[in-house]
Amino acid sequence: MSYGLGAYKKTSIHTASKEQILIMLYQAAIKNCKKAIEAIEAKDIAKKGEFIGKLQDIVIELNNSLDLEVGGDVATELSSLYDYMLFASTQANIKIDKEPLIGCLNVLNTLYEGWTQAIKTLRKEAAEKAPQSK
Repeated sequence: MSYGLGAYKKTSIHTASKEQILIMLYQAAIKNCKKAIEAIEAKDIAKKGEFIGKLQDIVIELNNSLDLEVGGDVATELSSLYDYMLFASTQANIKIDKEPLIGCLNVLNTLYEGWTQAIKTLRKEAAEKAPQSK
């Protein structure tokens, strides 16, 4: 990676809102899950392990960021989904089987779409409540 691109990525992460970081994490998890599936199909065992490891690191980070006291049932359900993805991706890694990763990818895509829509709705509501300047 060139220095300029690396510096840009680092800056974009440091200046991103919590919502943007959440979306970036989901995008990276989806990307690594797809790459792990491709690696299994290509029988590239080393790359499979690398991409599953990255996927699991992101899922662990998402799980660790949950506040079960504040988030209540939603946070508990998300934690269960993250646990499922960790288990399924581990099974995919051990068995060299893409099917558990396809399940993870479906969950990730659903959560990504849900969070994206929720953030758009919150931003729209915030914009509507903001005082109009003349």
